[in-house]
Amino acid sequence: TCSGIVPMQYRNDKISILDFGGVGDGRTLNTKAFKEAIFRIQHLKRKGGTLLYIPAGVYLTGPFDLTSRMTLYLARGAVIKATQDPSQWPLVDPLPSYGRGRERPGARYMSLLHGDGLHDVIITGENGTIDGQGDVWWNMWRQRTLQFTRPHLVELMNSRGILISNVIFKNSPFWNIHPVYCSNVVIRYVTILAPADSPNTDGIDPDSSSNVCIEDSYISVGDDLVAVKSGWDQYGIAYGRPSHGITIRRITGSSPFAGIAVGSETSGGVVDVLAEHISLFNMGVGIHIKTNVGRGGMIRNITVSNVYMENARTGIKIAGDVGDHPDENFNPNALPVVKGIKIKDVWGEKVLQAGLIHGLKNSPFSGICLSNINLRGNSIWKCSDVSGAAIQVSPFPCAELTSSQK
Repeated sequence: TCSGIVPMQYRNDKISILDFGGVGDGRTLNTKAFKEAIFRIQHLKRKGGTLLYIPAGVYLTGPFDLTSRMTLYLARGAVIKATQDPSQWPLVDPLPSYGRGRERPGARYMSLLHGDGLHDVIITGENGTIDGQGDVWWNMWRQRTLQFTRPHLVELMNSRGILISNVIFKNSPFWNIHPVYCSNVVIRYVTILAPADSPNTDGIDPDSSSNVCIEDSYISVGDDLVAVKSGWDQYGIAYGRPSHGITIRRITGSSPFAGIAVGSETSGGVVDVLAEHISLFNMGVGIHIKTNVGRGGMIRNITVSNVYMENARTGIKIAGDVGDHPDENFNPNALPVVKGIKIKDVWGEKVLQAGLIHGLKNSPFSGICLSNINLRGNSIWKCSDVSGAAIQVSPFPCAELTSSQK
């Protein structure tokens, strides 16, 4: 386990949302109660911080900001439910490493649980639920009536010492958990659920963040289960903050997209990622490393091992032609560098296409090392602009990977 980077804090000072007028009837809007409770935590500054207790009940709310040295504790049967009224969702600035909202130019909707510049924040409990009620947002996306980029369930920015555990996240409007510009983040024992056809409901997306530990969780969503990112084209290059030191362990799940992904927004660089003991069912792509021209950035030292996948469209995909651009001002000569990718000990049943590795002509992928991989199905490999090694890989991979170089 890597979860020791953020210890669970016991907080002597405890308050309940009921003390601030919280009503768990599923109809009363509790945004004011949450804001007042967190204001109290922020200003009393108790030694060791304060725990905000959410008892059983359904607490409808708009977005609210967390504060440092707090624990948000959801008791068994507690549900924090997002309002479906877009007018209750404030707008926030685009992320500097994206330059605009991810879906629409300009501002974006604030996440349901939000924080900026925080430290020592815990979201935990007895497997209570944070429900984004995202179908209203998914329909706006489908009908192309979105004015601004959809909100996440949780977004913490410029923060450190974050622990999220023992909570169920469901039906996020957009990505579920998004730590961005953060360090020392632990996410474990979470369940993340959304329908397979829900658009862009990524599970966990560490973004320009370091020392992130994701472990022992179940994720079944409409997009990538875990996707490591670091900014978008020229904005990510200018911001220049990589993701590094990311560990992903014992994740089980299903999705029509990827299980473990790097990208496609990787302009700040992604280095030193370890993913191991991953079990995937009914997948689009088991392991997907994705980038594009205009991205720049380096993807290096990525290790994925001990993966079981069953019923997948593609087992392993490493590609330089994936993902869109924020605007016309990206630099087509900003080519990503992909090197030092190690994938080993992978077993797949009912895998339609074993692998696809498409490097870039002017920036070939190098040091792609595959070993002890068995992907059973009507499987073939397709490769271009790549060099590396393949040992004990079935079906036999493409000629570019059959050399014995390390």
